[in-house]
Amino acid sequence: MAATESKKVNSENPAAAKTGGKVWFYSLLLTLQYGAQPLISKRFVRHEVIVTSSVLTCEAVKVICALVLMAKEGTLKKNYREWTLFGSLTASGLPAAIYALQNSLLQISYKNLDSLTFSILNQTKLFFTALFTYIILRQKQSIQQIGALFLLIMAAVLLSVGEGSSKASSSSKPDEILFYGIVPVLVASVLSGMASALCQWASQVKKHSSYLMTVEMSIIGSLCLISSTSKSPDGEAIRQHGFFYGWTALTLIPVILNAIGGILVGLVTSYAGGVRKGFVIVSALLVTALLQFIFDGKLPSPYCLVALPLVMISISIYQKYPYRVKKKQM
Repeated sequence: MAATESKKVNSENPAAAKTGGKVWFYSLLLTLQYGAQPLISKRFVRHEVIVTSSVLTCEAVKVICALVLMAKEGTLKKNYREWTLFGSLTASGLPAAIYALQNSLLQISYKNLDSLTFSILNQTKLFFTALFTYIILRQKQSIQQIGALFLLIMAAVLLSVGEGSSKASSSSKPDEILFYGIVPVLVASVLSGMASALCQWASQVKKHSSYLMTVEMSIIGSLCLISSTSKSPDGEAIRQHGFFYGWTALTLIPVILNAIGGILVGLVTSYAGGVRKGFVIVSALLVTALLQFIFDGKLPSPYCLVALPLVMISISIYQKYPYRVKKKQM
């Protein structure tokens, strides 16, 4: 019955069917990219490569790709004419600043928590994404979808445990663990959910182009990173050895792939929202485990085998039982 209704809706609304096809296509590409990225980076990025140089190059590639895609779809001139500094800062400036703060908090937390605790607390960002999507966009979740989100969080925790190292907490003081470990990662999860919902608001409510947001956020993020190089170890390394120290021609492969992933994140958020992006990222962890088995001969952990059906069930439930407004009885 549900399948018949779905087909009827798609036949009556070809645009919705086309958008749905795009969502699945972009989600699949992002899953594959996110899942393959760790293995490709490990093989093609030498240990000597300065992190800041690869990040800035990735952002530059991202900007070029987004501009080319805007030109290809014929929106480059329109976006240029309608662009304003205020509109850019409200749509992209705040999320970019939030993401920068989030990354800093995660670095602080990771140094003061064991891997297991960090991984478990970090998965709460899925819950906060759904929460801020409701607060900012009034996008409600059905009871079944809320259950699916908890299943997904369980799967993410299992996958994180499977990948966790034996790294012990660097501090045995409870106060330090609380204020420099637990609090920063929880605040980072809140900020991640808020930034994701703001990006969704900008693209779906303000109709801000996904490609334009990619350009704006890349430029803002790059400016913040460049300003930090005056005192950071990476900045000192760049001044001493040069920007492309340790690079080879093959280093461009993971950099370009990562840039494409950034554009796909924007498209998935724009078309499907931040919650769907969370499903994609958790699914990608399974892809990583599969690729590690194929190319490295590393067997998936028992946690991964338990997480696989949880991810599949949660995706199925989330798609099958969307929130529906109850009709008032006359």
